[in-house]
Amino acid sequence: MNFIVERDPLIDAVNWVARSLSARPIQTALLGIIIDVTDVITLTGSDLETSTKASISADIKSKGKVLVPGRLLAEIARSLPTKPISFTLDGTRVLVKAGSAKFTLPTLPINEYPNLPELPQTAGSIPSDVFTTAVQQVAIAAGRDDSLPTLTGVQIEINKNTITLAATDRYRLAVKEINWLPKDQNLEASTLLRARTLVDAAKLLVGSGEIVFALSPSTTNEKLVGFISEEKSMISRTLDGTFPPFRHLLPTDSTAEATIEVAPFLDSVRRVALVTDKTVPLRLIFANNTLQLEAGTGEDAQATEELNINYSGENINIAFNPTFLTDGLQAINSPFVHISFTGDKKPAVLTGKTKPGGAVNTSYKYLLMPMRYTS
Repeated sequence: MNFIVERDPLIDAVNWVARSLSARPIQTALLGIIIDVTDVITLTGSDLETSTKASISADIKSKGKVLVPGRLLAEIARSLPTKPISFTLDGTRVLVKAGSAKFTLPTLPINEYPNLPELPQTAGSIPSDVFTTAVQQVAIAAGRDDSLPTLTGVQIEINKNTITLAATDRYRLAVKEINWLPKDQNLEASTLLRARTLVDAAKLLVGSGEIVFALSPSTTNEKLVGFISEEKSMISRTLDGTFPPFRHLLPTDSTAEATIEVAPFLDSVRRVALVTDKTVPLRLIFANNTLQLEAGTGEDAQATEELNINYSGENINIAFNPTFLTDGLQAINSPFVHISFTGDKKPAVLTGKTKPGGAVNTSYKYLLMPMRYTS
């Protein structure tokens, strides 16, 4: 095995593949990245839950296949000077050279590397920027508690030409609907994928044009989801369990509504939240086209601020976790936020608007549970 490759494509490919490596794999071979040299260079890594591949062009002198320590390869690639990099297999070691820099990589027994699942059937395609934005908007609401694995996932529901993504940690719910191009115009399917896996896929596939989405048939026991771009791919096993029903949580009517410019609202939330912590809520008082933000009571540090807003309906005195509120305001990705209320002690729903008097963009909804507070 002998080939010469450019530094930047190598770093991009190795970084993509190395993300699926486990720090404590159940098999030593899973510490490695496979370098498979045929007509192109294909790199492969896996932790048995998620597998990633990347292909790069190279000046190939001779073909071969080898398994090398993955994280070490990634560190070496990033450290090398901006010059062509040569790889040469010499017995049980791989010689890596770039300019005057030289490394010798040990190899791992490739015959111990497990068989990885094949990519499932192609289901359709979606622009990478649309997919990335949708994942970022929804994944913020996924839980981080691995003792509740179902809530660490993002529910993906396909209904013909629409994909709905949903995530919740029980304190908030994010739902996003996007259009895509299904291979089967009558396709209906649902799957649950770990949020951090989906975020990794979206982050590193952005800018690749179209992303092909692949799903295992419902008749198979092994449930897999695949994401494929021109040079990269990811296969992941789905989460077991059933995602909780969520559509009934989104109210269809309201008793009060507010429209607020996001940028100054975010600034105010961040300032007033300086005197809060995870147990101290941020209080919001809506009345007479004004919003009063308050935090802190008694002998504790306190802060207040007031904003002029567009408001209609009954007066609302409500409190939120300031971090969760900030997440939602950033995720709506619009100049203005529209907040719908059904009461002081009931969830509020955030959606986006491009201008104060414009239509509400209901393709993204962020439901936020109120917190209790002491007056």
